[in-house]
Parts: sequence; structure tokens; C-alpha cells
Amino acid sequence: MVKELEQDNLETIVKENQTVVVQYSATWCGNCRIMKPKVKKLASEIEGVTFVIADAEKFTESRKLATVDNLPTFATFKNGNFVNQVQTNKFEVLKQLVEEVI
Repeated sequence: MVKELEQDNLETIVKENQTVVVQYSATWCGNCRIMKPKVKKLASEIEGVTFVIADAEKFTESRKLATVDNLPTFATFKNGNFVNQVQTNKFEVLKQLVEEVI
């Protein structure tokens, strides 16, 4: 399942879930729109991981949990701590990032 942030509360989600994968995106970002269904597919295949899509422009506090200077940026968190991130539009790169935390 993929949660789309409706408020700037990513820090709470990261603290409340053991493993979290975040897609930082923006409505104008074409590559973000391309990756969104791929994130949803990956989320449906992996249990025990919380997937979140966060609008990097709208939710500035959530954006501070990773270094987001290009979109889409994907970040992983484990036990409330930042683990790693990549900026990519390639599914295989995203999958490798997720495999590091599962």
C-alpha cells in the first residue's frame, strides 16, 4: 500500500513504522508521474514496508528528512533513521534501494 501525504507529517510516519520508503515528488514533475505507478507496483509486492509519496514543494518539513535537490528522490528509513537515498527515474535503481532495507 502507498500512502500519499495529506499533511506535513512524514517524520511521524517514519517513527511509527519500522521500514519506510519515500518518493519525493511534485505535481509538475514528469518523471515523478512516471515512477508513481512503479512505486505502487513495488509496494504491492513487498510486505512490511510502508511506502509514502510526499509532495516535496508542499511539505517542506517532510522534505528536510532527506537531501532533496532533484526529483524524483527516493529515500529509505529504518527504525526511525534515515538509511539512503537516490534520485532516479529507473525502476531497477529504486528496487535496489528498497532491497537494502528489507
